[in-house]
Amino acid sequence: MPAPRIAVVGSGPSGAYAAQLLTEESESAVEVDVFDRLPTPFGLVRYGVAPDHPRVKSITTSFAEVFEETPGLRFLGNVQIGRDLRIEELRAHYDAIVFAHGAPLDRSLGIPGEHLHGVDAVRDFVSWYQGHPDQSVDAFALAGANRAVVIGLGNVALDAARMLVRETDDLRRTDIPEHIVEAFAASTIDEVVVIGRRGPAFAKFTNKEFIELLEVESADVVIDPADLELDAEQQAHIDADPAARRLFATFRKAAERGRLGRPKTIRFVFDRTPLEFIGDASLTGIRLAKTSDPSATEVLDADLALRSVGYLGKPIDGLPFDKRTGTVPHRDSRVLDGDAVVERVYVTGWIKRGPNGVVGTNRKCALETVTSVLEDIAVVGDRSNASGADVIDALLAERGVEVIDWSAWRAIEAAEIAGGEAVGRERIKLHSRDEMLRAARVLADA
Repeated sequence: MPAPRIAVVGSGPSGAYAAQLLTEESESAVEVDVFDRLPTPFGLVRYGVAPDHPRVKSITTSFAEVFEETPGLRFLGNVQIGRDLRIEELRAHYDAIVFAHGAPLDRSLGIPGEHLHGVDAVRDFVSWYQGHPDQSVDAFALAGANRAVVIGLGNVALDAARMLVRETDDLRRTDIPEHIVEAFAASTIDEVVVIGRRGPAFAKFTNKEFIELLEVESADVVIDPADLELDAEQQAHIDADPAARRLFATFRKAAERGRLGRPKTIRFVFDRTPLEFIGDASLTGIRLAKTSDPSATEVLDADLALRSVGYLGKPIDGLPFDKRTGTVPHRDSRVLDGDAVVERVYVTGWIKRGPNGVVGTNRKCALETVTSVLEDIAVVGDRSNASGADVIDALLAERGVEVIDWSAWRAIEAAEIAGGEAVGRERIKLHSRDEMLRAARVLADA
């Protein structure tokens, strides 16, 4: 009996964990093809985890070992499902498909002025400084701006605020592209205001992330002690939630510490709801209301505003999608079309559960999915839907798709390491897709 063949769409944490667990949990051999629309693997670990968090990024070493050492596991980068291969074709040539393509879109605030130049999604800002190939190299110009505003109280909001005040030497210890480092070096931003629509008790970022912010030597972290006076709802939340209680205690320490005379400032403002972005063509300010007293409004001058209010999944043609939640409907990880199960199609990660959790959360999520996949394959018995890797490879070749396999990815990685060594850095990401493909062709031409 031929080994079952499974397609995994997406090579970020959820897809990588799914591929690993499919090969580890199956009682017999399976073949797994992992597709990614980018030439590079690892998804949000490469392009979402803050570049100054190398310990979190180190999970890619474990993922790489899985791709390199697991028989029957392939990486097929630079292949976009829904364009280069249709879902119907995957269903025709694989016994199961696991969608793990994440949540690449962002939620909007839906307020006037959101179209103004200078108002952007934090996702776009993160993609830019991370060197994501979908983001142009000049997407953000920080010279000439004085105050940046980050709307949201999650870890990504803190990442953005921290990056905006980092010193150039700190950035050169990371892998972000050199032209991005230069853009930060030219920045004139000296204040970042982090705005929360709710009170401090409901901040979503972790205590660890906030402590790290306090340790950034280039910026004072300022909290008004008056903002730490809690109403009954906030007090009840803190009493019931140990994590919130720890974070709030750190807020108090930060407020008591006050200013230390550092050159830049990160200021936290709670209980404020954005009403309107102000400006003609470009942003000049934000009108805010107190969430607890909407009649109390104010205008905050700003040159850059980053909304960080949540990510959204993206529909793929042929796959059911819930626009309200930004996820694919499912039952026990099996995709649903209405009340009916779509046979042999599954989901894992953010496209399954929404954008929540940390990198490790995706392992548990993937295990749930893999359990359903292997249960269903066991029921099928000796019927295999798979037609062999050569058929998929032939389809892609006929369509002129330049597939990046694992060896080609390693060539891209080698080019990034060489680029870093040339200027005394450990590694520098290639930013454009063309650069990546040229680096991969060096291997093909060798």
